Amino acid sequence: MRIVAGEFKGRKLNAPADNAVRPTTDMVKEAMFSIIMGRIEDAYVCDLFAGTGNLGLEALSRGADKCIFGDHARSSIKIITDNVALCRAEDRSEIVQGDFLKVLDRLERPADIFLLDPPYKGDLLEKSISAISSAGLLAEGGVIIAEHDRGKRIPDMIGKYEKIKEKRYGRVVLSIFM
Repeated sequence: MRIVAGEFKGRKLNAPADNAVRPTTDMVKEAMFSIIMGRIEDAYVCDLFAGTGNLGLEALSRGADKCIFGDHARSSIKIITDNVALCRAEDRSEIVQGDFLKVLDRLERPADIFLLDPPYKGDLLEKSISAISSAGLLAEGGVIIAEHDRGKRIPDMIGKYEKIKEKRYGRVVLSIFM
């Protein structure tokens, strides 16, 4: 797992020894950032189910101003902390251990970009988008990019956000909400 482009390009990131975390592949990550290319510069980003910090660090590498990384697992928080240090991005990062509601509560302001890659099993994707909507945490003109399994049907509307695009990459789907 590595940073694909930008300031940290080519940096190899730490990953867990087991399969407890499923990092986004380079192909899907490149597609994801192609979709939001014009929105990244100086953006306030929230990598809500950060795992390794792969997506948030890619955003910082490509010009985001700040990223808040959140994850429930202490083991993931350790990996995220190590990867942020590896990229020397501590001054542009905030790392929060806790469930997604705790992470959302720590946002300084509405985020320009939400990167959501929760565990594929369960309903965390819908719950987190609904919570973002209820609390008004997506900045005007902002975007939510949600990664999920091809077998999972995501509603076209969650809260006040509409799915404007869905792209498939093998077993992975990116759903874009605004």
